[in-house]
Amino acid sequence: MKHESGSMRNGSSGARGAGRLGALADEESLPNGNEFYINRELSQLEFFGRVLQQAVDPAIPLLERLRALCTFSSNLDEFYEIRVAGLKEQCALQAPVVGPDGLTPQVVYAAVNQRVRELVDQQYRLFNDVLIPAMAEQQICFLRRPSWNAEQKAWIREFFFAELMPVLTPIGLDPAHPFPRILNKSLNFAVELEGKDAFGRNSGNAIVQAPRALPRVIALPADVSGCEHGFVFLSSILHAHVGELFSGMSVRGCYQFRVTRNSELFVDEEEVKNLREALQGELPHRHLGDAVRLEVADNCTLAMTTFLQQQFGLAPGEVFSVNGPVNLVRLMQVPDQVNRPELKYMPFRPGLPKSLQEQSDVFRAMRDGDILLHHPFQSFAPVVDFVRQAAKDPDVVAISQTVYRAGHDSVLLSALIEAARNGKEVTAVVELLARFDEEANIGWAGQLEAVGAHVVYGVVGFKAHAKMVMVLRREGGKLRRYVHLGTGNYHHETSRTYTDFGLLTCDESLTQDVAQVFSQLTGRGQTQRMTHIWQSPFTLKKQLLAAIRCEAEHARAGRKGRIIAKMNALLEPELIQALYDASREGVRIDLVVRGACALRPGVAGLSEHIAVKSVMGRFLEHARVFYFHDGGAEKVMLSSGEWMERSLSRRIEICFPILDPRLKERVVSEGLKPYLSDRRDSWVMTPGGNYQRQLVHDGEAAQNILLSTLT
Repeated sequence: MKHESGSMRNGSSGARGAGRLGALADEESLPNGNEFYINRELSQLEFFGRVLQQAVDPAIPLLERLRALCTFSSNLDEFYEIRVAGLKEQCALQAPVVGPDGLTPQVVYAAVNQRVRELVDQQYRLFNDVLIPAMAEQQICFLRRPSWNAEQKAWIREFFFAELMPVLTPIGLDPAHPFPRILNKSLNFAVELEGKDAFGRNSGNAIVQAPRALPRVIALPADVSGCEHGFVFLSSILHAHVGELFSGMSVRGCYQFRVTRNSELFVDEEEVKNLREALQGELPHRHLGDAVRLEVADNCTLAMTTFLQQQFGLAPGEVFSVNGPVNLVRLMQVPDQVNRPELKYMPFRPGLPKSLQEQSDVFRAMRDGDILLHHPFQSFAPVVDFVRQAAKDPDVVAISQTVYRAGHDSVLLSALIEAARNGKEVTAVVELLARFDEEANIGWAGQLEAVGAHVVYGVVGFKAHAKMVMVLRREGGKLRRYVHLGTGNYHHETSRTYTDFGLLTCDESLTQDVAQVFSQLTGRGQTQRMTHIWQSPFTLKKQLLAAIRCEAEHARAGRKGRIIAKMNALLEPELIQALYDASREGVRIDLVVRGACALRPGVAGLSEHIAVKSVMGRFLEHARVFYFHDGGAEKVMLSSGEWMERSLSRRIEICFPILDPRLKERVVSEGLKPYLSDRRDSWVMTPGGNYQRQLVHDGEAAQNILLSTLT
């Protein structure tokens, strides 16, 4: 899971954490060329720092802290693969690109590498000095080579010869064996050799690539490890026995390294005739894009580091020396191998809305009234049941669904395939350019086409990111639409860890809007006015601006102006300017922004009525919820997209209202109020763009979003 949220709860660590871990001191404002906007990349890095705080917090279960450490690495990997790779390209082109923040790519690139270096150093100190000792106290041990006893050495040696050596292919470097193509994020070893080989060649250097199929941490039997859960790093095993790969030669040094490459796919959508075929041809090259970062173990010699740096065409500032495994992401498997429930979050069992507890027929329950689902507190099962029942129902004529991120094992798409086999008209709008899910989506597209479903790939130049399912059912001689709309992906696994809202409805006017969106995606025609839905790239931005300005007008007239918005990112300049203008008029604005935020809150004369916080709890805060007081009418909207330029101009997103007053109150009371009152998992943004831990005052009970939402 990407961008997992984290927290550091109140304790001895203080308001800003341990030193500078994840939060800059308030006086150290982020480098910026425009006083009104914060740079996206630098703001994103501060979010990663907050993720890292989860690994610091002793109030979080120990193995969950390890997960957070790994998640930080995963976030950083994708950041380099996409965002930093793009920055580097801009720098190479020397393009005079200046964003709303006023900074050049060169300035941002330098600041990013400096901040990343600080965060990574802190990460490894935390891993080595805090987490490993804490896990050892709990009989979870990572056995290092100097501490291996005779029995452990024997077991590890046997493992090397049985499992590792047969799949290793050492590559000696010489004119006949040039430096190999190193795959993106793979584990490799640079080996310095001495002596002559069987052909009389001087040894020089060699490269050993670790098999990607093997785990990076190996579990030892308890009677061998001497603790309940003993692990040894694959890199340690190879280090200990690398000499076996070079018989008769002397190994002078063996050093881990890992390269991160540009992973953005390039497909000229205007030129290709078949997007799916073009992507299938492009995907194999993702692992071999231009290098953007090199990680080496801190025992690597200067000569070898320089050699590797030159091989990848990187500058010295793009090389990171780390005190430990170069790929901490792969430690994510450890918590799953350790059967210690008390060191993990308590198992969580989602509930069901009352209407579905009393009625298993989803269609009948929807006819009785709209159904609001709040994941993960409420189960994703009703969404699955909705499609499964539609697939089997003889009265269902057609099913349409958007597919963005569904995963390789999707129960929903399996239900769509069953529906097509049962003779339903099935239409799947599959977004092939869903980053890092392209391969899975290509696979589903093929399976759906094989059973006769209609598969379309959206609109060229606009990612189909809206989350919609529409079922057409014949009732009483007429066709009736049933719809599910959501803020999150149709992915049954992430629905257990991401907070999202979903709406099941058969409201005639709202479902008519959804039918129009599907018609735009699958056919041709001009846009038509919709009753309820705000849709990008056509009306969403305009409607948001109008709603913000309406609150400003109310405030200017002496009436109440109020905006509350929860989202994952806030970067769109026009919306930010509109919020500034509304603040000047006296509108009270609360923004809960999990990740990057370009707006500066609390600036006198500009944004003194705006507060921004980032909530980092057990679950990844993913729901997009927008509240406008609207003169007392209280407009409550749910959305699939962020307040970002790409979401508003280059994607197909929907923003839909909650019409039922009872459900509207639920969204506010569950999806907004707990976050505003939270004083346990919140980080408050300062005018300088930094974040301070929001402390719980003496005698004041800490809010817990999970508990407050459930009660």
